[in-house]
Amino acid sequence: MATIIESVTITSPSNLRMALPATMTSPPVFSLSSRQKAGALPEFAGLKIQSTSKRTPASLNSRSSRVFRRGGGIVCEAQETALDVPIVTDMTWKSLVLKADGPVLVEFWAPWCGPCRMIHPVIGELSMQYAGKLKCFKLSTDDSPSIATQYGIRSIPTIMIFINGEKKDAVIGAVPKTTLTATIEKFL
Repeated sequence: MATIIESVTITSPSNLRMALPATMTSPPVFSLSSRQKAGALPEFAGLKIQSTSKRTPASLNSRSSRVFRRGGGIVCEAQETALDVPIVTDMTWKSLVLKADGPVLVEFWAPWCGPCRMIHPVIGELSMQYAGKLKCFKLSTDDSPSIATQYGIRSIPTIMIFINGEKKDAVIGAVPKTTLTATIEKFL
């Protein structure tokens, strides 16, 4: 019959003591604990790292006294940066791209394409930057393969510029914003 251990304490091996800062008198202790209910598997309650020193190894080498305090949280400051670029499909291609007044930028992309997802925010920024001067759309090559084939799209992302329904230029790959801006400026 197997027994379940309520708490396990593991100390670091003695050969790691050489790597510890001189001010630490004992190695860190790692404690795993669980609560056991009758007839149930043990529930993992967390990993606790305990150390006798409250100072970071980096602060031990510096002259200033910095104290390591727990309890601070990690805050993600990432925001939704991709602006929504309108979608063009087989049915809307003629009206939105070919019969449009002025230049039109079309990004050929696919949902599974990593570089396409990298360039989406750039296309969104360009649509804001050139609002009123340039119309920006994106076309999923998975949803509209006939248009992608018609224009010879073999790599994505591919960004094409159309004027009066005619393809004027194409940029292939996830390129910097400056490259796209230079291409756009040629046709404004």
